[in-house]
Amino acid sequence: MKKKVVVGMSGGVDSSVCAWLLKEQGYDVMGATMEIWMENAAKTDAEGGCCGLSAVDDARRVAECLDIPYYVMNFRDVFKHQVIERFTSDYLKGVTPNPCIICNRYVKWEAFLKRSLEIEADYIATGHYARVIRLPNGRYTIRKAKSTTKDQSYVLYMLTQEQLAHTLMPVGEFEKTDIRKMAEEAGLPVAHKKDSQDICFIEDGDYAGFIEQETGSTGTAGFFKDRNGKILGPHSGTARYTIGQRKGLDIALGHRAYVCDIDVENGDVILGSNDDLFTSEVRVSDLNYMGEERFDENGIYTAKIRYSQANVPCRVKYIDEERISLLFEEPVRAATPGQSAVLYKDDWIAGGGIIVK
Repeated sequence: MKKKVVVGMSGGVDSSVCAWLLKEQGYDVMGATMEIWMENAAKTDAEGGCCGLSAVDDARRVAECLDIPYYVMNFRDVFKHQVIERFTSDYLKGVTPNPCIICNRYVKWEAFLKRSLEIEADYIATGHYARVIRLPNGRYTIRKAKSTTKDQSYVLYMLTQEQLAHTLMPVGEFEKTDIRKMAEEAGLPVAHKKDSQDICFIEDGDYAGFIEQETGSTGTAGFFKDRNGKILGPHSGTARYTIGQRKGLDIALGHRAYVCDIDVENGDVILGSNDDLFTSEVRVSDLNYMGEERFDENGIYTAKIRYSQANVPCRVKYIDEERISLLFEEPVRAATPGQSAVLYKDDWIAGGGIIVK
């Protein structure tokens, strides 16, 4: 009997080719779009985002082209609770979350997998550029994609062993150019659709405006200060800033300044130089173990502290059972509370957690 797989179809080329590949490989394929956008987001996705209304139209056309069943699954409530509310709450606390990581863990896997298993699917599949493997120790993990420029393993580190055991990611074995070519050859109507960019629920990149719209606040108003405590000028809310930020500070100092720290309680946004952003130690909590059950304090890992940053060699030191320090061989820039630190062994994920300091 064919194994049944439900493919999360965003209406983009990657998830569409994912469905085509799995059908070619002999799976019993169903397509499903996760309806997670908010009521007032009717114009989202004009450029091909993963969560807007046009995703349904594009995904349905692809499903018809592939002759597979297609469904729309409503996950609005879980998306609002787990992603939107957490995103705004974190910014108001002075930390900078990565909503894509949270969405992957709780919506695109936990909620989607639960619904898929209820309809007797064996697997779920996505168009992520990453690969699921099982190590000799019996644990599942995420391996980096074949495409080094498109690799999305970083945003998947929070997945559980149960979720990985029921996950397929065939796109991770190919380069983006291969995916486009396969889409063309298969006659898929989204072969030349643009890739989605930025956070799906914020159309214009105005995080502070979105937070104010959702909560009525942009954080604690206060002052910009230098690292010695000298007041440099006022600001209108701590939620408008993140560690490492240079643009949009709306303060003229005659030299480049970067946000180095945020003190929500007192309303202080600390400014400094680019050199002030570098550190050799990063503290991490909310640990999720993937390829390993526990990190090896005598081993060498490489860690990635932002999606766009390169892996840097480091060692792990346990502070206690729930927190670790990463000791880097060379300083890393702008380690930001709320972002994730992901530990790799070779090209697979050992685990990771949330940066606290």
